[in-house]
Amino acid sequence: MTATTYSEVWNLDVFFKGGSDSTEFQEHLIQTEEQIKNFEVKVNNWTPLNALEDAKYLQELLTGLEGAAKKLFQAGAFVGCLLAQNTEDKRAYSLDAKITSLNATFQTALGSLDNMLTSIDDVVWQQLVSVEPLKELAFVLTESREKAKEKLSKEEEALISALEVDGYHSWGQLYDLIVSKIKVSFTEQGGEKALSVGQAFNKFSSPDREVRSSVFKNWEMAWGEQADFLAKTLNHLSGFRLNVYKKRGWESVLKEPLSINRMEKKTLDTMWTVISENKQKLVQYLERKAKLLGLEKLSWFDLDAPYGKTETKVSYQEGAEFIEQNFALFGDKMAAFAKNAFEDQWIEAEDRPGKAPGGFCTGLPESEQSRIFMTYSGTPSNVSTLAHELGHAYHSYAMRNVPFLNCNYAMNVAETASTFAEMIVADASVKKAKGEEEKLVLLDDKIQRTVALLMNIHARFLFETSFYEERKQGTVSVEKLNELMLKAQKVAYCDALEEYHPLFWASKLHFFITSVPFYNFPYTFGYLFSLGIYAEALDEGKGYEEKYIALLRDTASMTVEDLAQKHLQVDLTQKDFWEKAVHICLDDIDEFLELTENK
Repeated sequence: MTATTYSEVWNLDVFFKGGSDSTEFQEHLIQTEEQIKNFEVKVNNWTPLNALEDAKYLQELLTGLEGAAKKLFQAGAFVGCLLAQNTEDKRAYSLDAKITSLNATFQTALGSLDNMLTSIDDVVWQQLVSVEPLKELAFVLTESREKAKEKLSKEEEALISALEVDGYHSWGQLYDLIVSKIKVSFTEQGGEKALSVGQAFNKFSSPDREVRSSVFKNWEMAWGEQADFLAKTLNHLSGFRLNVYKKRGWESVLKEPLSINRMEKKTLDTMWTVISENKQKLVQYLERKAKLLGLEKLSWFDLDAPYGKTETKVSYQEGAEFIEQNFALFGDKMAAFAKNAFEDQWIEAEDRPGKAPGGFCTGLPESEQSRIFMTYSGTPSNVSTLAHELGHAYHSYAMRNVPFLNCNYAMNVAETASTFAEMIVADASVKKAKGEEEKLVLLDDKIQRTVALLMNIHARFLFETSFYEERKQGTVSVEKLNELMLKAQKVAYCDALEEYHPLFWASKLHFFITSVPFYNFPYTFGYLFSLGIYAEALDEGKGYEEKYIALLRDTASMTVEDLAQKHLQVDLTQKDFWEKAVHICLDDIDEFLELTENK
């Protein structure tokens, strides 16, 4: 037992005292703006000589880029934390708008720099990226140069960045504002309460079906009341994105997300094909779960229902200590890192009104720290979420000495690190269960995540794919959005549910995120990719931690196909790897089906 009692509230004052009223933060914003302007001036003053002499000025530009980016990311992360901890913090919303504006200026300067790189002759370019210290950045610099070739002119891209502030990102901000106002009615102990969407969502893991059903009914009603506003928001956000794609001559809506995630379409197609071919076992689990709950079929609000009537509760302190203990079985560095995160109050976990829904990990690069946000209510799933977000933070920690430009890893490999950490804890929970009933509870919780990642995420991907095709033809109505979502869910869940969630398009933040399109398939990629890494870790034992760190350090400086080949010796475009990964999680279902055969 640790001597330290961990706080459930994070410490943001270590960055800037005073929250959204911080004078320190105002000074930081002034410095950020100055650094961005200086970088912008240096970029605009550069006329490439198209010779090896360009290396020195390019290095100076990259130093300015790093300084401005770190300040900007620090500001964005801090304000993101303010908004998450208190959705009524109006001052934080205006700060967020300011950062969005600064980011637009920064992105324009970056676009100009990338455009200039395209003017350098291919032969000279190869010479430039062979010179230290540019050699270490060869992959990301060449990647930026190649992407710039596929975009519009410098002036047109600058105009797009300027228009995005009020014509694109503002739609995402509007979504956050609408969600902050939504309250879900819930009757408890004779009284009616108005829950935030984050609090209401936690009720879906209640062992009482009446609670789940009642909350879901009011949940649908609450989102339905805002559906017109949310549909308008989604239509305009996606319409802006499609218009930009059209101007650039990009036909596929998957071009950008695949490029961001540094993966080939063949890899994505192979992954989904293997998943679709192996869903029958998932359906068997859903059918068995329905039987155990005394139902003919599960409904959407039953998917997170715990096995059994007894609700397993784990205090925040117990959950934190369990994570530390089991991280230690994998590696000393990971365990020490988690302990430090808990002791230094990196985590906002308190269950209270006014918080945003969901969970995230954000990095503050100037401070070389992370902050984790979630709402902890004591379920086994909460412990897994906590481990998941610590996995993200550990990824950043592992890359702390990597050149800044080589740290911009994509979402798919980000989800690999988080899911790997989650797997360590979930596996340990099942193995250390006290008796068969507790083992079933924990095994069921683990399988729920498999269903979410192989079925729920698949539904999101299918919906978004079909939605964009519809949106190309014009505005998509609420009724059509519901229809597309219902169809996607039925396909993804193999029609194994009785009642679905047609308004899921409205309630899922990920469809409204402007920074990353198709905020779905990277989760599934990360889950299955992490299973392959986890299998190796189990084979090698505690000594694998250094190999794992080496893999993490490479995540932003090569394609995922090359990453897998280098560190796992596998070809992600072929079925073999994905089939092995899928069967690892299906083994849990076999065990669950066996243990519940006569129940």
